[in-house]
Amino acid sequence: MAEAENPVEGDEEAPKKKSRKGLLIGVMLALLLGGGGFFAVYAGMILKPESEAGTAEFVPEEEVVTLPPVAFVEIDPLVISLGNGSGSRHLRFRASLEVEPQFREDVTRLIPRVLDVLNSYLRAVEMRDIEDPSALLMLRAQMLRRIQLVTGEGRVRDLLIMEFVLN
Repeated sequence: MAEAENPVEGDEEAPKKKSRKGLLIGVMLALLLGGGGFFAVYAGMILKPESEAGTAEFVPEEEVVTLPPVAFVEIDPLVISLGNGSGSRHLRFRASLEVEPQFREDVTRLIPRVLDVLNSYLRAVEMRDIEDPSALLMLRAQMLRRIQLVTGEGRVRDLLIMEFVLN
């Protein structure tokens, strides 16, 4: 038994466990500081929007800006049969042109040309281009440019698409 009580010189002591006190203190400080920061923002002590700053400033009402004069020319609805690879699919298209008021009659007289340009362009567009959700912006820009070429620069401001349906 004497041997069990006295360790032999060759035996090493068991390794000491590392203290977790530093890790525990770090976690507690992080939680405390995070909670304090959340409360300060939530209560409006810091990073408060300017409109809620509590200052009693006189804010004048915004003046209503008058819109420039505008006129609209309705384009007859189009039903376009799409190419051979699409089966028996059709595109229903309805739009209006935003025009300068003084050119309304001129643009109205040119509607047959506008219809021809739109019909030709939409017939030539690939089916994959029409089915792409983001393609409508590109198609709209292309159609507007073609309409402006037919009607003359400065007459048509915008193309407003009312209906663009594949069936």
